[in-house]
Amino acid sequence: MGKRPVTWRHAAGGYTPAQRWLVGFEDGTSCFAKSAVGLPGSPIDEWLRSEYAVYSRLEADFLPQMHAWDDHRVQPLLILEDLSAGRWPPPWHPGDVDAVLDMLARMHATALDVPPAELLDPDLTTHWREVQDDPAPFLALGLCSPAWLDAALPALIAAAAEVDLSGDALVHFDVRSDNICFDGDRVLLIDWNFAARGNGELDIACWLPSLHSEGGPPPEAILADAPHWAAVMSGFFAARAGGPPVPNAPRVREVQLRQLRSALPWAVRALKLPPLDGPNAP
Repeated sequence: MGKRPVTWRHAAGGYTPAQRWLVGFEDGTSCFAKSAVGLPGSPIDEWLRSEYAVYSRLEADFLPQMHAWDDHRVQPLLILEDLSAGRWPPPWHPGDVDAVLDMLARMHATALDVPPAELLDPDLTTHWREVQDDPAPFLALGLCSPAWLDAALPALIAAAAEVDLSGDALVHFDVRSDNICFDGDRVLLIDWNFAARGNGELDIACWLPSLHSEGGPPPEAILADAPHWAAVMSGFFAARAGGPPVPNAPRVREVQLRQLRSALPWAVRALKLPPLDGPNAP
């Protein structure tokens, strides 16, 4: 950075064990620094390299500005602009949803050479089959009975299979409310380690369960007539939320369950399934 750091503090948020710091410099400026932590088996170092690959090749108003990069073998370091003074929903303000949709439309029209979405998660449309093969972790969440699941699985599996991930849009692949920042007139997305080329509706479908769980509109108010997306997103969380805690990332299952509690009722409504009948049904 060519500047002397004089203050530093941990930045809140995030669901991975990456180190996150807000660093203040002698000249009064500041930055956000994110580093891998050198944990055996952790993918954070490669995720940071994937993020750097986006920042180094693309400048756009929906991206934070990159200041520096250190490709350390074990603990690479990515330095971005400090967005701590921005507004991070929730709560959602009037006009926010339209502003995010406008940002996503511009992002989807942006040219960048990244892998096809189908390669990043080739099983995205088949996660309900995983639940079918091993239903115990999902059923342990108490959202539905075994009888409900047996009756609903054929429709959920068939609807999810209708999703086509291919396309020409630049997709973020991890649009959630905690990855969205409002900074003046800008709407920004952070955490670009899953950037891909594919179907732009994927980003909207990813975002809607978290938006609804935070007091936003129901998913079908934004993505109408989309039972296939409802099935895909509910399947994604259903196959994960009941799993064992993720090492070094204990909050991941919590956020997955919160989004499942929004995505699964969306699928129930979209596919006209019977009401959920578990003791913890939303």
